Order: sequence, then C-alpha cells, then structure tokens
Amino acid sequence: MKKALKVVTVLLTPILLVVALTQSAAAGATPQGGFPEAGLTEPVFGTECRSGRQESGAEYLICVPSRWGAGDDLMVYAHGYMAPGRDVEIPEEQMVIDGTSITATVTLLGYAFATTSYYTNGLVVRPAISDLMDLVNIFTTEVGTPSRVYLVGVSEGGLITALSIEEHPEIYDGGLAMCGPYGDFQNQINHFGDFRVVFDYFFPDLMSGSAITIPENLLKDWESGTLTPTIEAEVEAQENVTKVNQLLQVTGVSPYGYNPPTSTESIIRLLWYNVYATEDGKQKLGGQPFDNQDRVYVGSNDDVALNDAVERFSANPEASRAISEAYQTTGQLGIAPLVTLHTTGDPVVPYWHARQYTTKITQAGRSGLHRNREVERHGHCAFTAGEILNAFYELDGMVSSLPRLFLPVTMRGS
Repeated sequence: MKKALKVVTVLLTPILLVVALTQSAAAGATPQGGFPEAGLTEPVFGTECRSGRQESGAEYLICVPSRWGAGDDLMVYAHGYMAPGRDVEIPEEQMVIDGTSITATVTLLGYAFATTSYYTNGLVVRPAISDLMDLVNIFTTEVGTPSRVYLVGVSEGGLITALSIEEHPEIYDGGLAMCGPYGDFQNQINHFGDFRVVFDYFFPDLMSGSAITIPENLLKDWESGTLTPTIEAEVEAQENVTKVNQLLQVTGVSPYGYNPPTSTESIIRLLWYNVYATEDGKQKLGGQPFDNQDRVYVGSNDDVALNDAVERFSANPEASRAISEAYQTTGQLGIAPLVTLHTTGDPVVPYWHARQYTTKITQAGRSGLHRNREVERHGHCAFTAGEILNAFYELDGMVSSLPRLFLPVTMRGS
C-alpha cells in the first residue's frame, strides 16, 4: 500500500507538502508533533532519531518514522565539502532546503533517514564511501533490513554518490547525485586552480601565496573576516568592471558576467575553495595536483599578454595517479540506477560535469540506468526542494520499474 501511495503523491508532494512546510517554518509555526528548527534529532511527527559514533570515529544520525517497518525504504544522505579545520560533525547547515529540514521531509514521506559526518573533513571521498556503507550496516543491525536503500549526495557528496553507485550495487538500489564533480575530478581541481591564477593576473596584490601554496597568513586573514571585504570592494568597484568581466569570461564562471552580488558571490566562493582545499588536497593526494602548463586561456581583451604572464604549475605525478585511480568515475553503472541533477550556471562545479558523466555512461553502454536533469539557474547546488523531490521520485520510479529479481542481493543484515 505504501508504494501505491507514493505513486499517487509524486505530483502533489513537491507542491503541497514542501510549500506547506516552508510556509510553516517562515511563519514560525510548529506543525503538530514538532518541527526540528533548532536541531536534527528532535522527533518529527512521531519520528524517532538516534545518534552514535561509528568505529571510524564518524558521527551518525538515524531517523525512523513511526510507521516504518522492516521492508520499507531507507534514504542515506552524503553531505558536501567541509573545511579541513572544522570539527568533525554532521553539518546542520547542509541539512536544510528552502527552510525545511531534510530529515523532516524524508521521514514525512515514509522513508527512514541516515547520515554520517564521515571521520574527517576536506577531501574525504574515499573515507566517506566506507563510512556510508558502514552506516547502512549499522541501520540494518539497529533498526531492520530496508527493502531499498537510496543514496543521495550533494556537491562532494554527489561524487561520493556516483562512485558508490558504480562500485557498490550490492549496497545501494539507486542514487541521486547532485551538483558533484562526477564528470572529471582532475578537471575540477584545474577549475579551482585556473580561477586562482587568472584572478591573480587581474588582481595581483590582493591575496598572498599562489594557486598551489596557501600561507598561514592568508588562511588567518580569511578566517578573521578581514580579507573578503577587501576582495568584494575591489571586484565591485566601477573601475574594475572590465577586469571582472574578463575574469568571469576566461574562467567560464558566470553566465551573467559582471552582475553583483551574483558575480561577487561566485568569486568569493571559488577563492574560498582555493584557500581551504589546496593544502588538504596536496596532503591527501600525495602531492600537488594542479597542472596548467599547456593551458591556453582565452576570453580576455589580450589573451597573448594573459598567457605570457599567468603563473604556470605542473602536477605531481603521485597526485595525478591518485586521482586517476581513486577519484575518477567510469560510467560503469552496475544494476543500480542513477539520476544526476545540476544547475546550468554552477560556478563552483560547472555544468560540463553533467555532460561529461553522461558521455561516460553512454560509452559504457549503461545509459538506460541514468537520467540527467538540469535546472537553468545560476548557483552551486541552487535547487528548490520541489526540484530535488521530483528528481528523487524519478529515481524511485526507475528503481521500482526494475524486476525485483535483478535488484541488488545486498549484504544488508549479513
């Protein structure tokens, strides 16, 4: 009966349920049974939540609606990038969409929900894949064996999701990967590096260090909040409009060109990743991964001058090998469907990732297990709750249409 109800509410849920919840939150109302505006573990409509610590040291959260029983479905959530120096904890700021708690929405739809902090922060793709699989086993032991396990991930979690669906169909029945670097991880690293070197060309005196070296004073200035206002003032100054437009054009960051505050937010966000991810990435990859030795930058008013003056770097072979062996998707989906969701104007993880991953899947002969959904909008992971739910229900329909005989015979409960 539950599955039938899901089919009936596919079109109604994004419009009625989510709007009702977001309006309640905006008005300060508390739905009957409680709404977790202050935290993640408060009961919602009879939902019971529990937290604990995994053997790896990661923190986990499991929420189960009162009507859930063994044989119902589980949604596992893979969160996005967290700064390396931050405490290892479940990121509550990533657990809200349109003002609505993800746990509330998921459990109201009848799914159990589980997530993990992973045991470390920063570049965490491989540790996260292990912690998420362990989380499914914890759920099976503590709660019961789900009929289907869906993995949903955002940003770095989108890559984690894609790799998990490729590599572990015995664990997951389907995945929704959103705004992740699943097309080409090496090119994603180059995207961050390219932005920094081109930014330094147009604004050479604003940031210390380089695209591949982040000195302590730069990190301290960023964390103190003294540097970003200076950058914002420079990129929004009327006399610098031409330079900003060239920066955005060369790096392919903003479809709107100079358009504060949109363009400013994109610039600051990309520089944030350079500041926080560079040293952590070098450590975990065994070397410096950015390479622009052969890059030809185009789109400025004087490309010859740009290419002559821009800083050049060569990747360390160990880092390149680590990326190739552990961080690149193949498109080799097994028997579990995957839906990708991406904004066309994503400045952080560009939309070309969705195109490249779709090509990989097609070349692998697995296009029947994949759907890509695009949202024409600027912003990184800038989706509405309704858009995410529609993508998830498309995934649910793909999984439900597969013969149960060929769905994963999982290790759950073993």
